[in-house]
Amino acid sequence: MAVIDAVLDRLLDGLLGLGRLLSPLCSLFVLLQLSALVVLLLLSLRVVCLLWSHAQFTRRLRCFSKPPTQNWLMGHLGEMRSTEEGLQAVDQLVRTYSHSCSWFLGPFYSLVRLFHPDYIKPLLLAPASITVKDELFYGFLRPWLGQSLLLSNGEDWSRRRRLLTPAFHFDILKNYVKIFNHSSDIMHSKWRRLVAEGESRQDMFNHISLMTLDSLLRCTFSYNSNCQESSSEYIAAIFELSTLVIERRGRILHHWDYWLNISLKFQDSSKQDVWNTLEFSGSNSSSYNPIHRFTRTVVQERRAQLLHRGEPESHTDTTGGEEKKKKRVADFIDLLLLSKDEDGHGLTDEEIKAEADTFMFGGHDTTASGISWVLYNLSQHQDYQDRCRAEVNDLLQDRKTDDLDWSDLSSLPFTTMCIKESLRLHSPVSAVTRRYTKDMTVPGGRVIPQGSICLVSIYGTHHNPEIWPDPDVYNPMRFDPENSKDRSSHAFIPFSSGPRNCIGQKFAMAELRVVVALTLRRFRLTPGGVEVRRLPQLVLRAEGGLWLTLETLDAPQD
Repeated sequence: MAVIDAVLDRLLDGLLGLGRLLSPLCSLFVLLQLSALVVLLLLSLRVVCLLWSHAQFTRRLRCFSKPPTQNWLMGHLGEMRSTEEGLQAVDQLVRTYSHSCSWFLGPFYSLVRLFHPDYIKPLLLAPASITVKDELFYGFLRPWLGQSLLLSNGEDWSRRRRLLTPAFHFDILKNYVKIFNHSSDIMHSKWRRLVAEGESRQDMFNHISLMTLDSLLRCTFSYNSNCQESSSEYIAAIFELSTLVIERRGRILHHWDYWLNISLKFQDSSKQDVWNTLEFSGSNSSSYNPIHRFTRTVVQERRAQLLHRGEPESHTDTTGGEEKKKKRVADFIDLLLLSKDEDGHGLTDEEIKAEADTFMFGGHDTTASGISWVLYNLSQHQDYQDRCRAEVNDLLQDRKTDDLDWSDLSSLPFTTMCIKESLRLHSPVSAVTRRYTKDMTVPGGRVIPQGSICLVSIYGTHHNPEIWPDPDVYNPMRFDPENSKDRSSHAFIPFSSGPRNCIGQKFAMAELRVVVALTLRRFRLTPGGVEVRRLPQLVLRAEGGLWLTLETLDAPQD
């Protein structure tokens, strides 16, 4: 396609040159005719190339089972839906094809959908040097998240990963536990007040998203936003952006900016404003872009502060009665501002902004989804909820406060099992996609041709009855060490796997355990009396919210 575009540019330049040699009227008439002819020719050539490519991928993917299609040209276009019914269709697909199948979104995209550990393992463990994030599922996030770790490829990705890895070291994460405690306390105080006012039925997503945002703002920027007590423009913007990205992904014509802009002109102004947020992410957009405005401002202010005060200062640690001199633990932005690669080069403000936006999105929205669904599942199973609560109470019974520390997290084995089973049953992210720069072989001698999109279905793998008997049943005992020892390493992949796995998974699991443990110690959760319909957007939500009923519990007596 790039060759065709280059040919078109050369032809148009030639036409303009020809036009200058002719009389003005004749020039205009001939130029219009020739231009129309060239454009028609090039468009026809594009269509021919597209159909030829589609035919080649169709032929090479015959080694994979192909679900019934509308016809050869349209394929499975329109059949992937971000709804409860869409997830049920994935269940049927897994039951029918067991491990994988081919999938065609018209003549535009050729996919292989995979939902078995043996098939996804060689793909996720492939070297990062041959792994590429495809533009179909990730490209629409680029104006939002920039060229960040999530979306970059090749040497750029490797450099960013090396620079960011120290920010997720255990010594850094240990200090974040205090923040998780504090943000949970604020949310629980608000819940107690609402219950006392007779408003015991609450939407978990609404409250927990604000709580995880509060935590992330403190961990990332050392910034106290008070967002749990006041409305959040940032939360509203992220929800609207997520909705638009999902809608755009599902409508082929909207993959081209031209058609999307035309469509938005006939819709309400709020969607146009959201698209402006995505479309204009440069430095001049901050006046109307709530996400980029916030992160850009904070990064610039923190760089100025860091230059003024120097590197984080030392402080004296008297733990265990012995004085030790060590560096003050820096927050996420400190670490990014101070990080240097092997050539002594650091990250620019735009690069740091991109990583901060990605960390804020990946760290608050996905974690909020995970916590909300854990509480939902435990509300449905009071016996498991009681057992988790007893485990937490036993751990804290001799404490003066409810605060958990890093070492406590390993003392919550059953609570952790319940969290993992919820992440299996209700994975915050339902799929990841990859392209590869060479042909990839999976079991059975099947070959995925270079350029195909590999859709690794986390949801499908977690609900595959060949791997998980009764996959729709919530059963934490699946993660008992004795029951897990013979299970495939890639049967449970809520954070993906391999070199491009989620860099923040230990951060997320720590926050999950702290928030779930403290919530169960202070509240009993029961169903909210509303049918729950899953809503798989960028993260797994629930249509109309995830409503539970809260009952305040008295602190256990010694």
